Amino acid sequence: MAGVITELVLATRNLHKGEELTALLSSLGIRVRTLAEFPDAPEVIEDGDTCEANAVKKARTIADVTGLPAVADDTGLEVDALDGRPGVFAARYAGEHVTYEDNWRKLLKELAGVSREGRQARFLTVAALALPGGVVEVAQGTLEGIIAEEPAGTGGFGYDPVFHVPELGKTLAELSAEQKNCISHRAKAFAEIREILLSKSESSGTVRSA
Repeated sequence: MAGVITELVLATRNLHKGEELTALLSSLGIRVRTLAEFPDAPEVIEDGDTCEANAVKKARTIADVTGLPAVADDTGLEVDALDGRPGVFAARYAGEHVTYEDNWRKLLKELAGVSREGRQARFLTVAALALPGGVVEVAQGTLEGIIAEEPAGTGGFGYDPVFHVPELGKTLAELSAEQKNCISHRAKAFAEIREILLSKSESSGTVRSA
């Protein structure tokens, strides 16, 4: 990657995710844009077998379309009792065009009767940073937890109301945005992306942000 990165595009139309990712990258001194500013950008079909394949495809496509560096991510939820499902299909587990609640209610239904000890799960986020022309760097973050028997909390999005973090004694939806951004799978992946961006800026002679 050559040159100074002064702005980038988040390859998502998910408003909740866009807000979270913007916060994670806000200290870089880089203008962070979303696809809301690029209404003609295509809808990228997430048809990969892995989170990495989907993240790379989205980032590469949006970088080439917008002519700007692009960051994309994909998150899977692996539940041990379900042999790793829903995995990469977490966002559409209950079908196409469903709500967050539809997805986690299906998950709770499938885990009905499973003991707490058997409800181990983890989030996996893969983030990809792409430049126009195809250069891509990839980062990964995970968060271990258990699937709660009942939802709790009103914050976050996705499976947050039913993903319990034992060390904190709370679900992700019970945490503030600041707390979640310190420990989440997505925060870990984007911390690596942040370091990649900083290293590129430093190698180009720009000053590290505080």
